[in-house]
Amino acid sequence: MEQMTDGFCFFSRARRSAVWLSVGAMLLASSCAVCVAQAAKPASTKVVPVDRKTAGSSPDDPGPLATGLSPALNKKAIDKAMKKVADWQLATGEQEFNRQWTFAALYDGLLAASKTTGDEKYRDAVLHFSERSDWKLIDTRFPHADDQAMGQAYLTLYQQDPQTVRMANTKEIMDRLVARPDDPSKLLWWWCDALFMSPPVLLRTYSITHDKKYLDYVDHEWWLTSKELYSPEEHLYFRDSRYLSQKQENGKPLFWSRGNGWVMGGLVNVLEMMPGDYPSRPKYVEQFREMAAKLAAIQSKDGLWRSGLLDPDAYELPEVSGSAFVTYGIAYGINAHILDRKTYLPVVEKAWAGMLSHIYADGRLGSIQPIDGQPGKFKPSASYVYGVGGFLLAGSEMHKLAESKH
Repeated sequence: MEQMTDGFCFFSRARRSAVWLSVGAMLLASSCAVCVAQAAKPASTKVVPVDRKTAGSSPDDPGPLATGLSPALNKKAIDKAMKKVADWQLATGEQEFNRQWTFAALYDGLLAASKTTGDEKYRDAVLHFSERSDWKLIDTRFPHADDQAMGQAYLTLYQQDPQTVRMANTKEIMDRLVARPDDPSKLLWWWCDALFMSPPVLLRTYSITHDKKYLDYVDHEWWLTSKELYSPEEHLYFRDSRYLSQKQENGKPLFWSRGNGWVMGGLVNVLEMMPGDYPSRPKYVEQFREMAAKLAAIQSKDGLWRSGLLDPDAYELPEVSGSAFVTYGIAYGINAHILDRKTYLPVVEKAWAGMLSHIYADGRLGSIQPIDGQPGKFKPSASYVYGVGGFLLAGSEMHKLAESKH
């Protein structure tokens, strides 16, 4: 389709600015020469696959595990662990920064880490990359939520320093999104991960503009997705409709750890930015509490959650990215007085201690499942940027818990 459009551009400009010598003759006008060059470029709608190599790695020998990290609910101890992981990630991965959803989750964590620890280098790393990216989202397969995820960082930075350029492109795409009619044959957010990718951007656009249309759009689409993918019996989200009838080896439904972690992170954004008097807010609170209670009930002895939530015995290693986002969500719920502190504080303390046990001496955060859409197995050393982002978000909420423990 794009190639046809480029061809039309070529001929329409030619008719306006040049004279054809004969059919198939060379185009003489210089303005059309520019158009030829443009037409020769790859189609702008080409979808670039996720760059798996830059998103993480799984070395055979990652070195020894870290020592000297304390799981105590203490601000200095929490910040030390956050900085160790964030410093390693910047040292090994900053040169690989890109605008894909994988790194977008990392940027959210780095911005939270900067605010929590007071170290501006984490924010600056995101800021400098945003500037190099001209504050633009990937826009090659609209309305895909993954390509909108980077907007959360852009808008967070806009809120810190409201320069128009920082939100212009993101707002343009969000405006296009909310004007788009639903396709009755397919959900917009048809996979549960999307609830962390697009809603936080729409919600920040609402927070900045105070235009209720962005909030209403989130509310409308969220409950369409929930109706399709949320299990009212298990209080968990299926990753997408392909998994509605699939079972784990033990015969229980297949629920993916990281997918439900993404949803918990999305719910944090909704509850943080949705006004207290918004009509459907109680529904989000109810779903958040249901999920938190279920996840707490199936927490493993090591404090973490397995890749397949309802068949933990089938997975040797815990899955840190899903565990991190779950910890982030539950810790936020305690801080926001949505979840009972006495009930849930032991859950997040145990989870935080569990995650610290997977940090290596150089700061690598391991036991993170590589890019996937379902439960899987992986090496202990596996480290991927979205898991680091989740860990830093969890740490920021654990720090707040430490501040309020007395």
